[in-house]
Amino acid sequence: MSVEIAILACLIVPAIGSLLIWLTGARPNLRESVTLVTAGLLFCLVLVVVAPVSAGARPEAVLIEMFPGLSIAFKVEPLGATFALIASSLWILTSLYAIGYMRGHNEKNQTRFYAFFALAIASTMGVALAGNMLTLFTFYEVLSVCTYPLVTHSGTPEAKRAGRVYLGILLGTSIGFQLFAIGYTWIVAGTLDFTDGGILDGKVSGGVAALLMTLYVFGIGKAAVMPFHRWLPAAMVAPTPVSALLHAVAVVKAGVFSVLKVTIYIFGIDLLSTTGASYWLAYVAAATIIIASLVAMRKDNLKLRLAYSTVSQLSYVVLGAMLATSSGAIGSAMHIAMHAFGKITLFFCAGAIMVATHKTEISQMHGLGRRMPFTFIAFGIAALSIIGLPPLGGAWSKWQLALGAAETGQALLVAVLMVSSVLNVAYLIPVAVRAFMPAPGQSESPDRSDDGASWRIEEAPMFCVVPLCITAFGCLLLFLFADRLFEFLEPIAAG
Repeated sequence: MSVEIAILACLIVPAIGSLLIWLTGARPNLRESVTLVTAGLLFCLVLVVVAPVSAGARPEAVLIEMFPGLSIAFKVEPLGATFALIASSLWILTSLYAIGYMRGHNEKNQTRFYAFFALAIASTMGVALAGNMLTLFTFYEVLSVCTYPLVTHSGTPEAKRAGRVYLGILLGTSIGFQLFAIGYTWIVAGTLDFTDGGILDGKVSGGVAALLMTLYVFGIGKAAVMPFHRWLPAAMVAPTPVSALLHAVAVVKAGVFSVLKVTIYIFGIDLLSTTGASYWLAYVAAATIIIASLVAMRKDNLKLRLAYSTVSQLSYVVLGAMLATSSGAIGSAMHIAMHAFGKITLFFCAGAIMVATHKTEISQMHGLGRRMPFTFIAFGIAALSIIGLPPLGGAWSKWQLALGAAETGQALLVAVLMVSSVLNVAYLIPVAVRAFMPAPGQSESPDRSDDGASWRIEEAPMFCVVPLCITAFGCLLLFLFADRLFEFLEPIAAG
């Protein structure tokens, strides 16, 4: 199979998988087998696409040429290849997890869930492999629409309200801000192709560049930069596998990926660095990091706490991009991978707790670590990675981001990164510690509960526990092999 065909197949295979899921919906075992086979096949296709990129190639494919100079086209470079690898590999684990969660929680409309999940991954592949801004925008919008049924999965009035907020903010920002920025870019540059060094250098003044960058950052609502972040915590009414999809595999990563892609290949690091056009947005991202962390500390609901944590962590990527330095760009790209594995583990753990104990509030989780040791140990590992402590992956991406901030001489931004890590400790570590501590008045005996009964392991179904253990282990592997990821991503900052 040629690389060009493999690129197009990365979109077609999950779309066909979605259709097959609908057709096999009456037979759950077959339906879920189709999901897993499709996910595995997609991962293999992505490996075929990524292989030549590591050797310096930039494979391309054109789907539709609308008119000369403007087409739906794809071009694979290190940043997009990394995102495609993350999304395709984690889809396999999320699908395994979803089987245990959806059955263990007796969720309705499971066929619809798996079908739209596959469509979401297909559109994510379109975003990851896009060769120009028109292609990215097209699949970005498709991703918003096809994840709406996932957010409103339960069909309750609360879910429908959340869906309206979700779709309203994402479509409103992209059409109101991003589309305008894309149109102006086309007018002044004459192209929307992603190009090393950017396409706007020498075409716009510093003031225009600052305005355009503002429209892009706020227009990419999936990046959840305040004040356009409300859709993300609102979407927590969805089943936990959807939360994992939103926070680690597809939606929010598509947002920060798009911001980074625009920074590097539309503006170019040199243009932003010489004009300072993006510096004020770095402070907006810094404010989002701190404010969202403070809000997270006040949330007792575990999924909501993790949601605001994601709002904060996404702005690490935005901050790194707005620094307009090589270290900042590479640190942002690395943080997409590091955060993906850490945050998906945390959400997997939240869902496993809900399935096994029906508890959703952190204040209810005293002593659960004794009954669910695998789940809470994995939670602790992922939390330490999000905090940025070695030997876990988040340490390297945060280190690169701090270097990027130091290179600009912005001491306040370095301080924000340091303070936010302390806040990460404050809202994540107590969850794991509480789980291994008895509640007030509860038995102190490690092998007895407060009613005198013997403690026993009561984990969620195996399909829930195995994926969260694998992703937690992935946090360690990302630390050990961070040098390879760095080398793979290094070319994105060389243009």
